[in-house]
Amino acid sequence: MDAIESPRRQVTFNGPLEAGIRAVALLGAAYPIAFDLQRLTALDYLLVRTKTIQGGPESLHPPTPLRSPDAEVRRGIVQKGLKLMMSRDLVEREAQETGLMYIAGENAAAFLDALQSPYLLKVKDRARWLIEHFSGYSDAEFNELIRRYLEDWIIEFQEFERSIGGS
Repeated sequence: MDAIESPRRQVTFNGPLEAGIRAVALLGAAYPIAFDLQRLTALDYLLVRTKTIQGGPESLHPPTPLRSPDAEVRRGIVQKGLKLMMSRDLVEREAQETGLMYIAGENAAAFLDALQSPYLLKVKDRARWLIEHFSGYSDAEFNELIRRYLEDWIIEFQEFERSIGGS
């Protein structure tokens, strides 16, 4: 008789729920500082790839041959994650002079305290490290750093494309 294999459980770390949890961790670590969607999207990417930052702790996700993120896709997922977290009072959205900003919500601290799995403890740890690491950066300095990362990702993508015979 053939053995019945249980279906493999596919684990994803890049859906709206996961991005929302990472956003709560980032905003909780930064409280009372608020961030716009652009900054949260960049921080979300860096949170799972902290090893790419000089002196950064081990990345949460394994390296991939092609790291180039589709910025619009990631931004949309982070935005959906923020919306989900706002529905639970874990994130609040505020209109400020600089635009729409996100800040840790009323329930964020209790929620973060409840997260105790090894992976989620690492998420919180990396979020604290990232916020501390970039605390002295002005918006312009942070944006310049992200621009340099994007240039590296574009070069990496072009090299990958050439290696598979692309133009």
